Amino acid sequence: MKNRQAAVIFVLVTVTLDILAMGLIIPVLPKLILDFLGGKMTMAADWNGWFALVFALMQFVFSPVLGVLSDRFGRRPVILLSNLGLALDYVVMALAPTIGWLFLGRIISGITTSSIPTAMAYISDVTPKEKRAAAFGMIGMAFGIGFAFGPAIGGMLGSVSPRLAFWVSAGLSLANWLYGYLFVPESLSRERRKSFSLRRANPLGSLVLLRSHPELWRLTTIQFLAYTAHNVFGVWVLYAIYRFDWTELTTGLSLMVVGICTGAISALLTGKMVKRFGEKATLYIGQLFGAAGMFVAGIARNSLQFFFSIPIISLWNISMPAAQSMMTHRVSEREQGELQGAIQSMRSITFIIGPILFLRVFSWFIDPKHHIHLPGAPYFLAAALLFVAALLSTRTQQPALDVPPELPRVVSTEDFGAGVAAPLADAGETPPR
Repeated sequence: MKNRQAAVIFVLVTVTLDILAMGLIIPVLPKLILDFLGGKMTMAADWNGWFALVFALMQFVFSPVLGVLSDRFGRRPVILLSNLGLALDYVVMALAPTIGWLFLGRIISGITTSSIPTAMAYISDVTPKEKRAAAFGMIGMAFGIGFAFGPAIGGMLGSVSPRLAFWVSAGLSLANWLYGYLFVPESLSRERRKSFSLRRANPLGSLVLLRSHPELWRLTTIQFLAYTAHNVFGVWVLYAIYRFDWTELTTGLSLMVVGICTGAISALLTGKMVKRFGEKATLYIGQLFGAAGMFVAGIARNSLQFFFSIPIISLWNISMPAAQSMMTHRVSEREQGELQGAIQSMRSITFIIGPILFLRVFSWFIDPKHHIHLPGAPYFLAAALLFVAALLSTRTQQPALDVPPELPRVVSTEDFGAGVAAPLADAGETPPR
């Protein structure tokens, strides 16, 4: 138990440093894009959408590859590769003389940002099934800490120079690599590793795993809606500048409040909610809070009201670990890396759809050419998506934790060619695993 706890701590530190580095650039990247475009807000909104699109597209292609590689060679080398790649990305973006170079940096980060799904697989390796929701909640705490301090520090650095945040991020990613190289042990023993297969690594083929069990597919649909709604945060900076005339510092502080609330709720509330109400109830309760918070953000008329929406939205975070845990119960222990890669591929699809969707909605509703002026429209859309996800969550089944880990699945990724989707037979409702 002691070794398991030490391994989880190692991963939490790695994820925290990763998110801190990413958080540093959140307040400055949209402003840097805006400066490259001469201050044209509608063009900046469109370009932010394209930046998010290429990042998501790279993750969609490469996340399953890295997930399957982690099943074959272990989690540790994939995490280390990710950290080195992120350091290179931030250096390229810090030196970018044009928006094209900035765009190239985003492509690099999309390819190499794999430490989060691999960390999820790491947690699955070292944590018993009944404790995974709480462990994933600790990952949420690491996210919260990184986003609490990253954007705030990034906002302060951005007030000196937008590029300074990228240099600091590069240093943190390099320090993260060094820490992982020196201290992070491997979690996947050789006897539990699975051979590499192009069928499993293919981004389309990897999604087949998510259809391997009816309940897993239902949870995938729910998470697809939730992850799509989460992309509304891509509007956060531009929305705050447009509605409330916020500076980089104010934006960074607001995201610091988001991070503090996220970390506190993930660490202190998720485990207690799951223990008291179960994973299923925790899932839809969190999504209902998220929907309510998004609605409040959309109707906010001043900065104080907008800040008031943050703790309500943050209660949404109890649902994510519950969903992750429920999904890990429905595949074998040898497929945890493949599962996390498939989840990340699915999430990457929402990254392709979501940012452009919300930024285009924002751009359309603030354009003087249109008769309807509704800047909060992206948040109303996110609220609607989360409400639908909550309704679907009430139909999920609580997984049983005392069944053998190698039950046969309805379909397997091995049954499909590299990305060629064969028709799925209707296997009916099998018991949850």
